Amino acid sequence: MLPIDPDDAVDRLKRFQAAVRDALVRSRDAQGLSAVNRASAADTIYQIDALVDPLIVDFCTDWGHATPLVLIAEGMEDENGVEGARVFPEGSRIDDAQIRLIIDPIDGTRGIMYDKRPAWALAGVAPNNGPATCLRDIELAVMTELPTSKMGQADVLSAIKGRGVHAARVDLATGVARTLSLRPSQAVDLRHGFASIVNFFPGTKAVAGGVMERLARELLGTIDVTKALVFDDQYISTGGQFYELIVGHDRFVADLRPLFYRIQSQPPGLCCHPYDCAAMLIAEEAGVVITDETGQMLNGPLDCTTGLNWIAYANEGLRQAIAPVLKHILETIP
Repeated sequence: MLPIDPDDAVDRLKRFQAAVRDALVRSRDAQGLSAVNRASAADTIYQIDALVDPLIVDFCTDWGHATPLVLIAEGMEDENGVEGARVFPEGSRIDDAQIRLIIDPIDGTRGIMYDKRPAWALAGVAPNNGPATCLRDIELAVMTELPTSKMGQADVLSAIKGRGVHAARVDLATGVARTLSLRPSQAVDLRHGFASIVNFFPGTKAVAGGVMERLARELLGTIDVTKALVFDDQYISTGGQFYELIVGHDRFVADLRPLFYRIQSQPPGLCCHPYDCAAMLIAEEAGVVITDETGQMLNGPLDCTTGLNWIAYANEGLRQAIAPVLKHILETIP
């Protein structure tokens, strides 16, 4: 159980993510946001990512004085220059921290830096259970939409474990927020709905496409190419994919890149990491079912480097219909 007031923590994270959103809005006319800043152990860090680094440090410094914490975020280094957990306030012992905060301040960098599609600021908070602290320990989460230049509104979602999801749509001109009622799809199959297996980048496209083709055939029968019964959406943001499931747009999404790398005898490549799933709790509180490739509830250490396979279903009925078929297909990939 968290040793802090969860409502206060949610409010703090909403304010922080609003600051990230506002900073990106102000930066729209800046040049070079798509330039590579540096590489981290988790991913490439672009100039737009580096833009928000000072906001993270300032936020954690302020919160750390009230609540000693361990920050897990891409590109953050400890006092020895090693990427990973960083303790606030500076100089504190990691064992004395009360909470662990895992964030991805811009999940979906590649879409937003070209003003193509919204990104998401993600955050999750767990009690500090030491190095063994994991995704399943997260007890509250917040995710804020980072809008493109033509958007006048942006959504903010939050959840405290066991208390459901709170969602609001914020008018970016006035700051006025109105409450949203969100519900994942209740469909029982994939017909005339969105269902995707991640194939963002070259390297796993062929195997991912083959799995999706087989899944569609086995679930729907002979595919009539004159009709589109299942639609694909490659949203390059784990938080964005979770959002599409939460609001009822998507029915099924699977990101199996680590598995596909292994199957093809490739080295570990770019894939989903635990910090990309910082707001997973929100999806689950909404009713989305999220598992790993074996069918177990998704879990992983709170870090920025562990590769995760995940499969998400908009509801339990879809899981029961799809999971056994997908399992068979994954076990029989040539």
